[in-house]
Amino acid sequence: MANVKKIRIGVLCSGGGTNLQAILGAQEAGLIPHGEVTLVISDHIGAYALERAKRYGIATKIFDVKQYPDRAERERLILEALEADGVKLVVFAGFMSVLSERFVSAYKNAIINVHPALIPAFCGMGMYGLHVHEAALARGVKVTGATVHYVTEECDGGPIILQKAVEVEDDDTPETLQKRVMREAEWVILPRAVEMVAERIAQEG
Repeated sequence: MANVKKIRIGVLCSGGGTNLQAILGAQEAGLIPHGEVTLVISDHIGAYALERAKRYGIATKIFDVKQYPDRAERERLILEALEADGVKLVVFAGFMSVLSERFVSAYKNAIINVHPALIPAFCGMGMYGLHVHEAALARGVKVTGATVHYVTEECDGGPIILQKAVEVEDDDTPETLQKRVMREAEWVILPRAVEMVAERIAQEG
């Protein structure tokens, strides 16, 4: 593995960064040989994900939505930071900002996102966080899960990379279901997908 080409990975987070932690843990365990997280960017100044990054000695940038309310300017700054760092793969790990086609085009087939449902179920505009699990319980589904997909200009509409199913239990609340989907699906398939895409990009480059 000594001669494996590593690409630089940028992770975009808005909150606690549990999915970022899953990636960093996998990286530390040698499970992402083709990539290395070198930059973490947040659109919220108080995001705990930034603290997680600092613990690993990873550079961080903050473009807070209140400080940069204009989306186009915020996007431009994020893109500039990614490009300046030499990032080849961008991972959305609980990133709440919807980005434009211009941003997606700059990293075509090199942006991935994790969504807490089995796309095409419970996805699209307004479907994020607990809203997804509330919708799943309201529908009465017996199985939900998580999806890692490529990011395109269509919200949650990009090609699927990996999915993992999780059973819904009779006494589930949105909160308990959210935790189980994270633990049993998101934290499992996201690091795998990061390595899969990093390997492809490394080989293409």
